[in-house]
Amino acid sequence: MSPLHFSFVPGLVAGAVLLSSLPAQAQERIYRCGNEYTNNAQVAKSRNCTPMEGGNITIVEGVKPAPATRTPPANTTATTRSGNDRVDPSAQRARDSDAKAILETELRKAEERLAQARKAYANGEPEKQGIESRNYQRYLDRVAELKAAVTRAESDVAGLQRELGRLPGASGNAAR
Repeated sequence: MSPLHFSFVPGLVAGAVLLSSLPAQAQERIYRCGNEYTNNAQVAKSRNCTPMEGGNITIVEGVKPAPATRTPPANTTATTRSGNDRVDPSAQRARDSDAKAILETELRKAEERLAQARKAYANGEPEKQGIESRNYQRYLDRVAELKAAVTRAESDVAGLQRELGRLPGASGNAAR
């Protein structure tokens, strides 16, 4: 019977190899050498390995990971740009105009949401609904949710105004 020599690759898990599935001969003593196992007494002695005690040993051999190679993106129609490539000024103006229109639409929607949230919040004193007249904690929870909605809507409006102010040619957009 030839000597066995196994080594583990840390962090990898796959199928299992059972030493007990070897031919039904008397099993030799197994030695552990760090993350390696052997049944060769000479190798074990030269490496100061410790003998394993107890039952059979199960070795889990890992699958080696695929090499980390970078593949080009699947979209072959996209072109890479160097630092010297410039966008046509009229195309850039059109993009800026589209971006401005989108941001203005979003700003109007956000302002409407803010108005609705402020109306529902009613300066921290909204009307009690149904069970809230008997359960004051439920009322306080709803008031806290309404306040959070107002804060979130104010934040959305402020962010959209900042974005509009960053666009080229933005004059009084940010001061809405």
